[in-house]
Amino acid sequence: METLSVAVDAQASPDRVFAVLTDWPRHHEWMVLTRAWVVAGDGRSRGSRLAASTGVGPLSFVDTMDVTGWRPPHEVEVRHTGRVIRGIGRFHVLPRPDGGSRIIWEENLHLPLGLAGRIGWRIAGPVSAVFLRLSLRRLAALALRG
Repeated sequence: METLSVAVDAQASPDRVFAVLTDWPRHHEWMVLTRAWVVAGDGRSRGSRLAASTGVGPLSFVDTMDVTGWRPPHEVEVRHTGRVIRGIGRFHVLPRPDGGSRIIWEENLHLPLGLAGRIGWRIAGPVSAVFLRLSLRRLAALALRG
């Protein structure tokens, strides 16, 4: 299991950030190279199922997820159930004293391919962190705009 965690401060309130964060069809507006949609349920409660396509053309994959934690406006947790990504992902949206938010994105992932996967993570992990941080910056800006 490998852990990846990034954080970004946002000027928008936790309520506003959480609303944009969990508007799954809007993920393409802030999450780099990703489109998401609700597969089952309302997308706003435990037990809902989500899917997301990440990548470009033949270099893309679909990530399936179950919503396992739902505590608005502070946390949403998903269990990745796809063939490529497996593990737990969490978004925390914490209030800041100035009325803004701190957004934390954590991924606890089971790496595929055994030793090859662990070796590949040495490159993929830091590159993924850059894309996650960029995505959170875009989320922060989008939540401020509306």
